[in-house]
Amino acid sequence: MFKKITVAYNDSPEANRALAQAIDLAKALGAELSAITVIEDLPAYAAFAAAADSTLVVKLNEDAQEQCKLLHSSAQQCALRKGIQLKTHLLDGEPCQSIVRFLLDTKTDLVVIGLHRNTSHISRLWSTVYELALDAPCSVLGVH
Repeated sequence: MFKKITVAYNDSPEANRALAQAIDLAKALGAELSAITVIEDLPAYAAFAAAADSTLVVKLNEDAQEQCKLLHSSAQQCALRKGIQLKTHLLDGEPCQSIVRFLLDTKTDLVVIGLHRNTSHISRLWSTVYELALDAPCSVLGVH
């Protein structure tokens, strides 16, 4: 049924629940599993700070990449404990567009995303998760 599963992963509790479900699904289905993390572009005000310290933007980007590497290493260890190989990928840019492009490029069958608990209906309308659920070129599993 699902041969390629991708989980959207960051350092949130929701993403951790999604990762756990994705690992279990990949194991049960014998599917290939990937985790993706998006490093968003720095906000516009970072340009003002860069005027005071020209290396600031580079430092911020390096810090974000290092944090993601640690996060991915932890996720891979989680998967290995259950006998699953987890491929990790860092994406950059606008989250929804970057994820959709990755899903298309890799021909992913299922994307697993963590859902926020106890949020108002209105806040969901502008969330990346909601946008991804609408735009994904594959099946979507939302995990509470």
